[in-house]
Amino acid sequence: MSLKGKVAIVTGSNSGIGLAVVLKLAEHGASIVVDYVTHPEATEAAIKQVTALGAKAIGVDADVSKVAELQKLVDEAVKAFGRVDIMVNNAGVETRTSVLDTTEAQYEKVLEINLKSAFFGTQIAAKQMIKQGGGGRIINITSVHEDWPMPGNTAYCLSKGGMRMLTRTAGVELAPHKILVVGVAPGAVATPINLVTMKDPSLMQKLDTAIPLGRMAKPEEIGSVVAFLAGDQASYVTATTIVVDGGMTQQSPGL
Repeated sequence: MSLKGKVAIVTGSNSGIGLAVVLKLAEHGASIVVDYVTHPEATEAAIKQVTALGAKAIGVDADVSKVAELQKLVDEAVKAFGRVDIMVNNAGVETRTSVLDTTEAQYEKVLEINLKSAFFGTQIAAKQMIKQGGGGRIINITSVHEDWPMPGNTAYCLSKGGMRMLTRTAGVELAPHKILVVGVAPGAVATPINLVTMKDPSLMQKLDTAIPLGRMAKPEEIGSVVAFLAGDQASYVTATTIVVDGGMTQQSPGL
């Protein structure tokens, strides 16, 4: 599979799943725009890793909760590489709060970074893809919690549920333009967002027991699925979500 000549934007991509996606896309030859809002040194490190893989990359400091900043991301991609072929809406946060104790500020932060950014990232990238011609790929990094409740993390689940329907509806709307829209829903992944669990052996044992494959995913395993969806082999996949959870959401007590 080759992505040479393709240009990809990955939001929230100087660490975690986003960084893994960047490296997998670069491994297959894509030029990359690394979006970040903190830790510029991590962005520089990511660019060096991309360069070592023989691909090109730039870093763009853009707060994706703001539409103007999303437009800047796309504009900078076009300025540097001439086009946008792949948009990966990956940026995400959570508050680990319930419906009873989530504040307005927490709610707005989660919905703006997770869902608003995916909506307008899809819109702005699609307009560029239509302008330049040739179709494109929009890949939304959602979560098993787009469909599977997580009590105590309500705003996050709500945002991911919204991304599920965004993926389906935008996939239908954009199909005539040959723009495919697909969700990737990871389960538990060994990234900084899960450090609290990873540092507690009892929590890790409980989690691993709940996953049929018996372990958390590695970030690069999610990145590989995204790279596949960005390539020619996935040319008939749109308006749906690929769940990558080691079987976790299908676990059964056997009753």
